[in-house]
Amino acid sequence: MKTSADRILTTHTGSLPRPPHLVSLYTRRWRGEAVDAAELAAAGKAAVRAVVAKQSESGIDIANNGEQQREAFFLHMRDRMSGFGGRWKRPPRADIERYPAFKDLMERQAAVREAVSVHQPPKVIGDVRYIDPSTAELEPRDFRETLNDLGARFAETFLTAPSPGIIATAVKNEHYDSEESYLIALAEALRVEYEAIIRNGFLLQVDCPDLALERHITFSDRPDRDFVAFVDRVVAAINHALRDIPKDKVRLHVCWGNYEGPHDCDVPFETIWPSIKQARVGAFVLPFANPRHAHETRILKSNPLADDQLVVAGVIDTLTNIVEHPEVVAERLEKVARAVGEPRRVQAGTDCGFDTSAGAGRVAEDVVWAKLRAMRDGARLASDRLF
Repeated sequence: MKTSADRILTTHTGSLPRPPHLVSLYTRRWRGEAVDAAELAAAGKAAVRAVVAKQSESGIDIANNGEQQREAFFLHMRDRMSGFGGRWKRPPRADIERYPAFKDLMERQAAVREAVSVHQPPKVIGDVRYIDPSTAELEPRDFRETLNDLGARFAETFLTAPSPGIIATAVKNEHYDSEESYLIALAEALRVEYEAIIRNGFLLQVDCPDLALERHITFSDRPDRDFVAFVDRVVAAINHALRDIPKDKVRLHVCWGNYEGPHDCDVPFETIWPSIKQARVGAFVLPFANPRHAHETRILKSNPLADDQLVVAGVIDTLTNIVEHPEVVAERLEKVARAVGEPRRVQAGTDCGFDTSAGAGRVAEDVVWAKLRAMRDGARLASDRLF
């Protein structure tokens, strides 16, 4: 994993806007309608090609495939793993429940959108296993072919995969006798995906919203200590899945949920950071543009990273169509660099993805690319001052 040797490198969290036709295909399939598999595959590959070109044009240094070939950041696993079936409704988010008028507004907005919902995921009803390991090679292969065809040159490239914890909490357990056994089964299955990404020459990003988000969903009526114990168990499962992967090939993304909401039930970063730090990874992708958590950069000073670890600092908000001024981006990066104590261990990123499930993104596509260009320009300003 490259450091920001002489300037701050730019990246993002993974998901990028999907084109309307692809969103429509994913949404129809999610509703149970028949969708032509060849048409969906072709649309996904075309979308990968488009987002790779746009990342290059926008000055992104560390790029990915935009998660174009999956309907959501973890739901695609139901097609790659055995044991999933049916659906259930996830518990409500505590902060949304506190504000009935806001909840009503959200529900009315969601009702008129064409999007894949992650709030009605499947359940686990049998043994979880990765069905066909060759499936894990498809996204890396298509991404590599796209990079070669376009002659795209990035400092590094990455692909994402979900954590055992987000699946364990989102996909209701109706099969395993304990959470621990469910987590280990998921970790073993996900290991196939993790190792395929590394084997194909990409960095792996493990997406772990569960390590913060689930405090105000699954654990909303329980004390912090119970949630921290859950974080410890998930991190142990992640480390189990990563046991044969060098830590400098892995970055781990944590967030409090990629939705516009009050977020005043979020667990403080300092409560969960000591547990999250136990993950065997080379970098942490953290949301510091979020107005509920921007102040928590100071935790990186009082409880610092290991000497061989980086931070990808979220300096772009993925939930607003306001384009950040480059000076604001630069100020945010300088603040993180002061907390870390070494600008070479800081990269610029986004708080979360722009379209974590197909059609669910709140930022218009043309604004997304303007925000990423602003991040590029802000990183240049910060680099001039920090190096």
